[in-house]
Amino acid sequence: MRRASIGTETGMELGLHIADFTWSTGPDRLGPALARHVRNAEAAGIERITVMDHFWQLPGIGPEDHEMLEAYATLGFIAAHTEKALLHTLVTGVIYRHPSLLAKAVTTLNVLSGGRVGLGIGAAWNEQESRGLGLPFPPVAERFRQLEDTIRICLQMWSGSEEPFDGAVFHLERTLNSPQSVSRPHPYLMIGGGGERKTLRLVAQYADACNLSGAQDVAHKLDVLRGHCDDVGRDYDDIEKTAMIGVRPSSTVDEVAAELTRLGEAGFTATYVFSVGITEPERVVELLTDARRKLA
Repeated sequence: MRRASIGTETGMELGLHIADFTWSTGPDRLGPALARHVRNAEAAGIERITVMDHFWQLPGIGPEDHEMLEAYATLGFIAAHTEKALLHTLVTGVIYRHPSLLAKAVTTLNVLSGGRVGLGIGAAWNEQESRGLGLPFPPVAERFRQLEDTIRICLQMWSGSEEPFDGAVFHLERTLNSPQSVSRPHPYLMIGGGGERKTLRLVAQYADACNLSGAQDVAHKLDVLRGHCDDVGRDYDDIEKTAMIGVRPSSTVDEVAAELTRLGEAGFTATYVFSVGITEPERVVELLTDARRKLA
């Protein structure tokens, strides 16, 4: 399943990736501020809204003790305050939830949102956060075994099959999932990360979309993905190519427009933009819409 393009003058869909909740309104007003932010983004024509799946703030964005909201409760809140945008995590760490619970959570949000919630997933990396909160953090090879099992379990539960699942890590006796997702054949499935040997192979094998950091050598990463598609017999053009970039208080409309142009020329059709240190959320929406308007 590939997400159909909503269509813009530039051919580039924009995603608002909310990674920093430290706003001038303060933590006690986060609810009203977030509701206003996502309504403004949707009204401005931003097609996608995503959140991180972390429990502490990340290095490079802010101190660990800055505000961070649990992802799936937040997606439910955002779904209730929007009407059209595609919503998902960017991305869920596979170790944070049992696969069947994750599939059920995404299904529930997909149903309640009328088919607008999908799944973004990856192998997880934040050992300090996991150890701090007592979450398991197995070695990388084990996390990738869990990742492939989790993707397969989600797809099986979304398929309507109730057959047992016997994977490398997880074993389920009955994959009953009712009600089923509104999105058919399944919710939008993105695998995030640029790992060339494992992550991009899983994208080729299972995903509707990849997500790469715009700071990477994206042309090379897409060439690697194309090779994996050839190996598994997948049409490369069936996979949506998405990127992620950051903006700061000093970022200009011209700079953002140039980044969107570069990524569009490389073959990306959607870019998710997160902000660092911008305490007035409306400034982010204005920056994105002005950049798109400049390209148009």
